[in-house]
Amino acid sequence: MTPRLVRVLARAYLRAMEYAPLIDPFARPITYLRVSVTDRCDFRCTYCMAEHMQFLPKVDLLTLEELERLCTAFIGLGVKKLRITGGEPLVRRNIMSFFRAMSQHLGQGLDELTLTTNGSQLARFASELADCGVRRVNVSLDTLDADRFAAVTRWGRLPQVLAGIAAAKAAGLRVKINTVALKGFNEDELFRLVDWCAEEGHDLTFIEVMPMGDIDGEDRLDQYWPLSDLRARLEARYRLTPLAERTGGPARYARIEDSGQKVGFITPLSHKFCESCNRVRLTCTGELFMCLGQEDRADLRAVLRASPEAEPVREAIRAAIARKPEGHDFDYSRGVRGKVSRHMSHTGG
Repeated sequence: MTPRLVRVLARAYLRAMEYAPLIDPFARPITYLRVSVTDRCDFRCTYCMAEHMQFLPKVDLLTLEELERLCTAFIGLGVKKLRITGGEPLVRRNIMSFFRAMSQHLGQGLDELTLTTNGSQLARFASELADCGVRRVNVSLDTLDADRFAAVTRWGRLPQVLAGIAAAKAAGLRVKINTVALKGFNEDELFRLVDWCAEEGHDLTFIEVMPMGDIDGEDRLDQYWPLSDLRARLEARYRLTPLAERTGGPARYARIEDSGQKVGFITPLSHKFCESCNRVRLTCTGELFMCLGQEDRADLRAVLRASPEAEPVREAIRAAIARKPEGHDFDYSRGVRGKVSRHMSHTGG
């Protein structure tokens, strides 16, 4: 082999490695990026944040152009699904310009562009989201009782959210409802929520409350309703068939035979789901968290702002994925253990 051929092959190898898929130390491909575009929200949900939150200085937040650069780098490294979160993502100024930029990657490496929202702004943006290639949205909704909704969100109003869900449905968006299971709060609405979602054609996922951030004296151990109990109540009323469906994410699914609807269960406390984790989370300040339930992070903002070149960003992403842990440490079995200091609104819901 001639020296020139060796050089050519070496350059070709390096170019190929630039875009080699992301694989973590436990042989899990990383194909899903959740991006928080803001820590701000127009609600103050009692299990998520304090009523009088001290939000981050705007200068600390990535610009929309910087978020676009980072997301483009991840897509080039094999990320197939991009979920936009917050805070409430739709309260960020000019956020639709970011969705339009990301939509250009659909079919060009990116398979899905979606978001998680509280629904408050969906009536304004549903049609435009659909035009950007968004095909489904997750809406956080913990109660169908207007007074309870006002109490748990502090600043939210249920009719506004229901109007947003209706607008999303009218725009052709598939809606999945995310409900946090809260002991003593929405236990008695379990069947009402299930039946309403069946009538409206929405899938439904229940989530155990997670210990993230300090929240004005609220005790998450008092709020914690294990989904093993919730599921047992469902099975006493409906015929549930476990589904083998896996998305690489935390949810485990069942079909309610009575209605045909799909119900998901996200159980970070009562059952770990880390063995198939395919995701990482990027905050609005450019911190990459390789695990929701760990404090380790990588500062991508510094790398991004130090150079306009793409390669240092790719190298920083690869180095971060090489530190992805096997799993989280959340545990309510002996009080609140494995608690992390940051709020969910900062990391991204």
